[in-house]
Formats: sequence, C-alpha cells, structure tokens
Amino acid sequence: MEGHGHLFEHHKASKLLDPKRQEMVPVEKVLQLLQLKKDDLVADLGCGNGYLTLPIAKEVDTKVHAVDLQQEMLEYLQHRAGEAGVTNIEYEKSSLEYLSFNKKTLDKIVSGFVLHEVPNLTKVFQDLSDMLKDEGLWLILDWEAVESEMGPPLEERIPSGELTQQLETAGFETEVGHLHPSVYYIVVRKG
Repeated sequence: MEGHGHLFEHHKASKLLDPKRQEMVPVEKVLQLLQLKKDDLVADLGCGNGYLTLPIAKEVDTKVHAVDLQQEMLEYLQHRAGEAGVTNIEYEKSSLEYLSFNKKTLDKIVSGFVLHEVPNLTKVFQDLSDMLKDEGLWLILDWEAVESEMGPPLEERIPSGELTQQLETAGFETEVGHLHPSVYYIVVRKG
C-alpha cells in the first residue's frame, strides 16, 4: 500500500492557522469527537503548528505527545505553546512509520491531514493498533477526494471510503463523517 503525497512545507505553517481552517475544521467539534478525559495520554501525529495540539493540551492534565517529521514545525509549535503558557507538551521528531510508544499506552491518537503523506499505511495501522489501549480511540482527519481551495492536489488525497476499507481490513471498527464537504473524520477503535 504505497503512500500518496509529499510533506507540507513548514514555511507555510502560519497558513494552517487561517480562519478558513477553523471553518473547515472546528476545534470544538474535533474535541467532542476525541471524548477527552483529564488523565488521557494523547498523541498528535503530524502535529504541524499545533492547531489541535494546543487545544488538546489545555483539556488534559497529562503530557500530550506532539509528533512531526519536520523540526521546524515542532519549533513553531514550541514557540506558540510558550506564548499560550502551555507546558504539558512533549515534542518528538519522527515519521509515523517509526513511532516509539510502548504497547497499549495511548488513550487517544489524533492524526490530522497526514495519512495521505505516509508511504506505508499498513505498518502504521499495525503499530498504532499495538500502541493504542484496548478501549482507546484514534481520530483521523483528512482531505476528501473532492476539489477544494485548500489542501493537497486531488490525486494525493485518500477518499474516505478507501481509507475506511483499509482500516476495516486491518481489523479496526470505524465511524465516518464530514466536518466540511472537503474534510472527513474517521473515529477508529480496535475491533
């Protein structure tokens, strides 16, 4: 199962904070879908500028693991966290294929707009299944395969139906919906 795309360019990180993004990806709705508890251990995979990391960190008493392949994104997030007075974030430079969480340690995982950049989804699915607690939840947000003014080129997007099928084949239970016509979410649980 080969990946679809390329990395988002870090020098465009501030674009990810555009008010249009809040319209398409309302943080409150994402937090509802995550069903956070104060003691949840959460990983934000492909955290980018911390669009979701910072609001999550404000909801939990534990450390939030912010993972991104690009050091510049992590530094930008660190700067934003400092400005916001948020101190419960651990910063980890890693690709999704080489995560180092112990088995059954994560209560919640969020991966926003990153799976279309991953070359080996099968490995990532297996690893995340191992790292997620049995009652844990993984929330995927990604671009629907429709034309839209934001997001990657159409040919790099993974249609929600295709990704859902891949997840179910990997043994997960899924619940799919849309935050916007061009943005879908999948709530993923272990089968």
